[in-house]
Amino acid sequence: MSDSAKKLEREGDIAADFLEGLLDIADLDGDIDMDVDGDRAAVDIVGGNLDHLVGREGEVLDALQELTRLAVYRETGERSRLMLDVAGFRAARRVELVAIAGVAIEKVKSNGDSVSLDAMTPFERKVVHDAVADAGLSSSSDGVEPSRYVVVHPASE
Repeated sequence: MSDSAKKLEREGDIAADFLEGLLDIADLDGDIDMDVDGDRAAVDIVGGNLDHLVGREGEVLDALQELTRLAVYRETGERSRLMLDVAGFRAARRVELVAIAGVAIEKVKSNGDSVSLDAMTPFERKVVHDAVADAGLSSSSDGVEPSRYVVVHPASE
């Protein structure tokens, strides 16, 4: 196992310990699944009724992810890019975002004009940027948080 993979597994272990403690304190049922997804640790909380850990449009999930990253930083001294999901919320949102990107990609390919999408979180923008790049087009993020959005451009821009 490479040093990078070991580092990511350690991040996942630290995150899992932190999240298990949090679930115990809040008296919530949930299991923790860990994985390495590319160049980041991925931790999922599954089972039970966990909707309140997701919140409206994933706001609680985003905050929980930042707290988990801080817990990892506290232990390792290094900034983590760990991705947290609760009850499959991010996985389902990723599917939706790829479909949204697909519609924008087809519009750009058919009429050659750039297409602006609605405001998105950093996670959501990353998913769209990846889908656009996979389609051979380019994209950029415009605006200022929390109203930052993706613009899909023809390949030549």
